[in-house]
Amino acid sequence: MDAASYLVHLRRESGVFEACLAGDLTAPVGHCGSWTLYDLADHLGQGNMWAAVAITDQRGDYEGPAAPRDREALAGWFRDTCGVLLAALDTDPSATAWTIAPPRTAGFWQRRRSLETLIHRWDAEHAVGVTGPLDPVLAADGVAEVVGTMAPRQVRLGRTPAPRHAVRLRAGDTGSSWVLGPGEPVATIRATAADLLLMLWGRLPADDAAIGWDGDRQTGQAVLSGSLVP
Repeated sequence: MDAASYLVHLRRESGVFEACLAGDLTAPVGHCGSWTLYDLADHLGQGNMWAAVAITDQRGDYEGPAAPRDREALAGWFRDTCGVLLAALDTDPSATAWTIAPPRTAGFWQRRRSLETLIHRWDAEHAVGVTGPLDPVLAADGVAEVVGTMAPRQVRLGRTPAPRHAVRLRAGDTGSSWVLGPGEPVATIRATAADLLLMLWGRLPADDAAIGWDGDRQTGQAVLSGSLVP
């Protein structure tokens, strides 16, 4: 996916997230601990600014003030952080940037923030009782990011043990396939790209009816039991 496509996705997903802020800001956000919708908005907006500074100033130590509590002010603040981020991301994807993993480029953040916003848009919609689809192409890219970037980073940081076995992830709607873990896959997991992404991010259980399994399911589920994402 190219830089322009990421920015299109990011604008759309950010707009849908912002629309959710018209809902109950005290609504709990499932899969995010004790967070409320307000906390999620604060997290995503702060992350927007953090990533923007990582590109423009090439540093990863940005810390901003908490988001405003007033509903209208919160929506405006979030919209402003999106504008700052989009402006920073509208650059050559090969430009040097501070990042949390290779490659050390602006392109890393074009991808990362699009996918972060996609997941948290889903979180926000579910907090306010809405179910919106995930773009299959972007979701497939999200699965690739977990396999190639996020899970290896979790292992590298000591947050989860390295998997002892491998599973194959197969997205029936996009025809994409990935292998997570070392060696020959012990099992194949079949679902849409969106459901695979939600499973890897802990939003959908591996035994959900939408997830199909072939092979050694017990060993395959052990591969997924670690903290594959932050």
